[in-house]
Amino acid sequence: MVNVAVKAARLAGNIINRAALDVEAVRISQKQVNDFVTEVDQAAEQVIIETLLAAYPGHGILAEESGGEHGAQDSEYVWIIDPLDGTTNFIHGFPSYCVSIGLAVRGKMEQAVVYDPTRNDLFTATKGRGAFLNDRRIRVSKRTDLTGTLLATGFPFRKGDNFPRYLAMLADIMPRTAGLRRPGAAALDLAYVAAGRTDGFFESGLQALGHCCRFTAGDRGRWIDRQFHRRGGLPGTWRVHCRAAAHLRPVGLHPGPLQPVCAGARQSPGQRAHPRGAGTSFG
Repeated sequence: MVNVAVKAARLAGNIINRAALDVEAVRISQKQVNDFVTEVDQAAEQVIIETLLAAYPGHGILAEESGGEHGAQDSEYVWIIDPLDGTTNFIHGFPSYCVSIGLAVRGKMEQAVVYDPTRNDLFTATKGRGAFLNDRRIRVSKRTDLTGTLLATGFPFRKGDNFPRYLAMLADIMPRTAGLRRPGAAALDLAYVAAGRTDGFFESGLQALGHCCRFTAGDRGRWIDRQFHRRGGLPGTWRVHCRAAAHLRPVGLHPGPLQPVCAGARQSPGQRAHPRGAGTSFG
């Protein structure tokens, strides 16, 4: 199934890359303040849906732009699609955006694809089989403390968001790390955590889609979660998560308890095992 998702993601990426050659000609509309959708989002979503349903006509679809109006409504197999994560970046010509496709089976994520068309980076994962970048296995970083870490985040941008709380979080966490980045495409941010390019990611107030895109990070069985819940999330390696959470909780970011999501997961020597398993899950 992941091969079909890869095909769909690449087809969507082709549409995005062609449109990126002349971004000023792209028609843009606004769903709400600072929340944009383009004809490229819609065209990319359509080709993904057509590709998935051609292969699996009995599956359901949950899409960013069209919701659940496509596919079987009662299927145990549901494809979760964000055809262009980072639309604001795209319309400004800022090359940090991606195609995100996941498959949930009976409510649990089984397959995931994140495709960055600007770099031709293809992240894939299948539950129990690890995660890969361009067919090479990836793993989370080995850092165990905030010192020297490179973290990613997302900034609030809508009227009514709690800007003082976020500024307090940044003031506390930034001096304790080597750097903080805000690329602007959460799915890609999380894939970077899985690949060890960054050591963790946190964001508060992500919009609810009612689902979670998980990315397996290497043969240690870790899962990096992308959850769309109002209370936010803090994926990362176990020790980085603990140390970052200790500073972020007092100023308003409340990730839920860590939970095992991959039974029998293996850890590298010297890596602290979580008492309930080797994965991280929020919510």
